[in-house]
Amino acid sequence: MVIFGATGDLTKRLIVPALYNLVRAKRLPEQFRLVGVSRMSQTTEDWILNLTARMNEFVAGRDCGFQVDQLDQAAWRWLTDRMTYLPGDLDDPEAYKRLGDHLASLDVKAGTGGNYLFYLAVADRLFGTAVSRLGEAGLTEENDGAWRRVVIEKPFGHDVASARALNADILKTMAEHQIYRMDHFLGKETVQNIMAIRFANGIFEPIWNRAHIDHVQITAAETVGVERRGRFYEQTGALRDMVPNHLFQLFAMTAMEPPISFDADAVRAKKAEIIQAIRPMGEAEALRNAVRGQYGAGSILGKPAAAYRHEPDVAPDSTTETFVACKLNVDNWRWAGVPFYLRTGKYMKRRRTEIAIRFRQAPYSLFRGTDVERMHPNWMILHIQPDEGVALELAAKRPGPAVVLGNVKLDFAYADYFKATCATGYETLIYDCLIGDATLFQRADNIEAGWRAVQPIIDAWAGQAVLDVPQYAAGSSGPTSADELLARDGRAWRPLG
Repeated sequence: MVIFGATGDLTKRLIVPALYNLVRAKRLPEQFRLVGVSRMSQTTEDWILNLTARMNEFVAGRDCGFQVDQLDQAAWRWLTDRMTYLPGDLDDPEAYKRLGDHLASLDVKAGTGGNYLFYLAVADRLFGTAVSRLGEAGLTEENDGAWRRVVIEKPFGHDVASARALNADILKTMAEHQIYRMDHFLGKETVQNIMAIRFANGIFEPIWNRAHIDHVQITAAETVGVERRGRFYEQTGALRDMVPNHLFQLFAMTAMEPPISFDADAVRAKKAEIIQAIRPMGEAEALRNAVRGQYGAGSILGKPAAAYRHEPDVAPDSTTETFVACKLNVDNWRWAGVPFYLRTGKYMKRRRTEIAIRFRQAPYSLFRGTDVERMHPNWMILHIQPDEGVALELAAKRPGPAVVLGNVKLDFAYADYFKATCATGYETLIYDCLIGDATLFQRADNIEAGWRAVQPIIDAWAGQAVLDVPQYAAGSSGPTSADELLARDGRAWRPLG
């Protein structure tokens, strides 16, 4: 496995800890080797020391992405004994020749057959360059049963045109089966469990349609701001950063038709199909069905938070959105008339990613003449993070002589039923790359369908003379316009807490 961007934050915070977990789970073969590539001039020993220091920070509990009580020294040594580092510029053909020679020498020493996984943990502008250079160096050719694969992180394009161009560029060098477009949300256990809940339980699939579901809410709320990513965020914004990838993947897993099997192509075909079924929006509809906001000063978890415009590398008059909410309609038999509401934002009241399915209410007629004033809605909530699990909200009679209904909650938490180790969410995805299972990765048509769905919003906002973007206080639930989006339909967001 070769990591380009080996000294970056993604490698230190998520990829290497995920590999460490795979070692502890005994999921990596004895012949496994890890090669780091970056522009930084340092030795293998330097690289390992820096990564060891970061892993020890996790033990100290100073990082919320991955925490462990103690570092398994044997597992860490197993991994570091298999690590080497090569300095090199991704635009330099000579760097790839040196890499090829180094990999060949590792194959000889380890007795491996030349299976290579290239992980592009680099800026998106370098994706096409890296793949092209790998091809020129002969490192993408699959011969004598050996495989060559590349992992590409988001953002995969910035709109429809750039996504198509990037796909076309990469497909000049590699075949679709070699390309693994990463979306780390799909590494979450609950996301993977959505299909199991739907398709392995006879009580849910028969009612998973327009006849029984009123609407669906998908939320990805964060309690962090843009931190040190101001320059990136100014060019991207919440819509591009989260909706066509993370939120659409959650939408697709929830709304897709049953695949004929769990074969990767069968699953991905159904995911692409449902995203293509999102009703296209005109400019007026896009402006009506999508709202944005930008966080102002406030308080997060009891600590003061600065406004977005006061963050480093952010323009003082920036109109970049840090919050977006939108309403999607799906034009197929299963979901006709069932709106999907999506929202995501930074510096929100509580960190929460969930899919909330609101079922249609039962008739009231039976309860006329009782103390029941209204029927309680039923919800199924799929908790993605921070606490993975599933909850059902039902109505039940309160104890006593009168017929009075109350809400009860049936909660299933992964931590209560299964012994789960601390994970980054990348373990499953990296392992799937190594074994060639592309089920949880996006195909070219899936990527482009997602961008086509949000392109009308991008175009409508670009063509709108924006003097200001609605502000919301850091630590709140977002701008009031998001509440109005649902209130027009006689609905309301589930409270964040």
